[in-house]
Amino acid sequence: MPRFSVRWMVAAVLILVVGGAFFFCEYLIYFPTIFKCAWPKISHARGAGDINGRPMDSTVRAMVLSDTHLLGAVGGHWFDKLRREWQMERAFQTALWLLRPEIVFILGDIFDEGKWSSQKHWEDDVRRFHRMFRHTTDTELVVLVGNHDIGFHYEMDWFKLQRFEKVFNASSTRIITKKGVNFVLVNSVALHGDGCPICQSVEKELIKLSRDLNCSLQSSQSGSGMMDGCEGSQLYPPAPPIMLQHYPLYRVSDAGCTGQDAALPEERHLLFREKYDVLSKEASQKLLQWFKPRLILSGHTHSGCEVLHDNKYPEISVPSFSWRNRNNPSFILASVSPSSYALSKCFMPEESTVIGVYCSAGACLLLLFLAHCLWMKGLLQCLSLCLLGKHKSL
Repeated sequence: MPRFSVRWMVAAVLILVVGGAFFFCEYLIYFPTIFKCAWPKISHARGAGDINGRPMDSTVRAMVLSDTHLLGAVGGHWFDKLRREWQMERAFQTALWLLRPEIVFILGDIFDEGKWSSQKHWEDDVRRFHRMFRHTTDTELVVLVGNHDIGFHYEMDWFKLQRFEKVFNASSTRIITKKGVNFVLVNSVALHGDGCPICQSVEKELIKLSRDLNCSLQSSQSGSGMMDGCEGSQLYPPAPPIMLQHYPLYRVSDAGCTGQDAALPEERHLLFREKYDVLSKEASQKLLQWFKPRLILSGHTHSGCEVLHDNKYPEISVPSFSWRNRNNPSFILASVSPSSYALSKCFMPEESTVIGVYCSAGACLLLLFLAHCLWMKGLLQCLSLCLLGKHKSL
């Protein structure tokens, strides 16, 4: 009977260690990590002053992430796919529950193989995306297009672009206005500047949006109604926009980037290629001249960086949201008003921490097993000595 009880006790401890490690690493770990994050408070240190002397409006709580890279049927191993998607789903759902953002932006490269996936595989990828990034009606989810979604410039075509826009029920280039804040969404994949049909269409739409925004600002400043040349333009709140896109604006490299989510030291001095790693100089200058954004948010590089263009246009590169691309994924929390903004970064659990917990649990199991074996060996030796003593007495 004691031997039977010991076996049950050992089995219970084994189940407790394995189950506890699994529950902590796959579910519980996201809560204390993301609970440390908080929405930044807006001060007048960043952004413009109050518009026309009016008091600052209520802020928009925007969560910004990038490069989820849902693995496809061709290059994604089933276990890698299962692991990464579970991690992103738990992190996203925990962040929604704890932080309650009003709007979530994903800055492109939603899928890893959208550029070549068949219709069947595309539909499967979309179904998994909607399951992972499900949200309540209180939160608006806005998705931008990236090169892995429709292909690089030489791979993209109308079919892939329209397939993407149909799934997310919106044009890839547009303005979203929330509480007086203008968010300009740019299809940066099409800013190649070679006059391709998609490039011409996107550039034409950007010029129109720029005209509408500039007319809105001029109309507000003049106070005399519609300005000359602005007839027929759509009016937006008179606030400088925040520009969101997949490709970063032109920069030479990540040499000036710092922080725990920056590129590795040996990679920071690698030169970026125009129209591949970053936008061209020409396209970057056009966007800055057209929109004069107070903030640019971009993805694509999978690493964090902060750059100031022309000494007045700040750009934040948002790291990848997937553990497949980084050991320490993160996302941006932005509190934005029509006149100002504040940013903070929220880091998710590091994969090395999860691996460390599993290794520690494995070591505990091994020690427990060895202790049990030694205890059983000692018990057997004791019994054999007792039996031997009785045999000699006879």
